[in-house]
Amino acid sequence: MATATRYKYLDPLALGKLKNLSLAARMVVEGFFSGMHKSPHKGFSVEFAEHREYTPGVDPRHIDWRVYGRRDKLYVKQYEEETSMRCYLLLDTSASMGYRSDGSLTKLEYGSYLAASLAYMTALQHDAVGLITFDNQVRSTVPPRQGPGQLRVMMELLETHTPGGETRLASTLHELAESIKRRSLVIVISDLFDDPDELVGALKHFRHKKHDVIVFQTLDPAELTFPFDDVSRIEDMETGREITSDPRAFRVSYLEELERFLQIVRGGCRAANIDYEIAETNLDIGTYLGAYLAKRQNIRR
Repeated sequence: MATATRYKYLDPLALGKLKNLSLAARMVVEGFFSGMHKSPHKGFSVEFAEHREYTPGVDPRHIDWRVYGRRDKLYVKQYEEETSMRCYLLLDTSASMGYRSDGSLTKLEYGSYLAASLAYMTALQHDAVGLITFDNQVRSTVPPRQGPGQLRVMMELLETHTPGGETRLASTLHELAESIKRRSLVIVISDLFDDPDELVGALKHFRHKKHDVIVFQTLDPAELTFPFDDVSRIEDMETGREITSDPRAFRVSYLEELERFLQIVRGGCRAANIDYEIAETNLDIGTYLGAYLAKRQNIRR
């Protein structure tokens, strides 16, 4: 894992901040990763991984009596969901993710740094992590696996993709919710530009399938403040449609509509027990992730 930071989107400074805070390790014990390792649900189809010797306190229903007959010792079956978390990173690569207002990163570049950092942290815990990129359809899939080779494959994909295509976010997320069969941690990285009610319904679909969900809404600061003053042409990055407008004429209505959108998404996620965070592209990635993980740790104490 020492050579991982040679990749563009594995920023050594960002990862250094996370490692210095020891938050990744603490998350395993107290946060999302711990909850996934415990695999609290019963009755689901899981894959058998190995036997381990029975110890007092372990549910005796998992004792393998056939092994007892051969070895004269009690052993319990250990399943893959008890030994390894599975994490899916879902990264929106639609054309709108290519936006930037100044010299900062595009939303896709920032989202890629975010995805790379989360993948690296997950790999450090020896958990299975995978990556799916999509716009109006799934563009690439790296199934969750463990090991440094997996991280290399994911980093190479992150460094070669480009923004393009229109967004069908809600319908694509519905398709992905149906395709991810085993209980996992699903992390969505997107600007979430879609109908907010349909979007919330798609995110709830993952919860219905028993997945844990984190949503990072990646936005440019200008999309949150609309600081424009001069009359200019505005182009839809996904359709190419252009209009000439005086931004001052509709700044108030834009900000009101944005707030309505954010309230629907934020409220819908809260009701479904989905983690929802806005990730502004001007924020230092290491500081941002460190603050988020620290907050999660405090909430789950």
